[in-house]
Amino acid sequence: MPPAKPTVAKMTDTEVARVQAYLRKTLGNTKIVIEPPAKAGQSAEVSIDGEFIGTLHRDVDEGEVSYDLHISILEEDLPELPTIPRR
Repeated sequence: MPPAKPTVAKMTDTEVARVQAYLRKTLGNTKIVIEPPAKAGQSAEVSIDGEFIGTLHRDVDEGEVSYDLHISILEEDLPELPTIPRR
């Protein structure tokens, strides 16, 4: 029997608020904001203090709902590290 296909559904406002509260508490940052997706199957945008950091996806597989956070880090945004002399 083939594996069950995941069900795609639009995130409700309640789900967005619950996931946002979870991320704020877990990551210790009250400036995390989730912008709900416009349509079912689209990802929500996650930002901190107005800066886009990644996307949030909702998935339903075999009746279980999960949320996947994908954080994008551009190489150009990474800070330079100081050179540490070798001994």
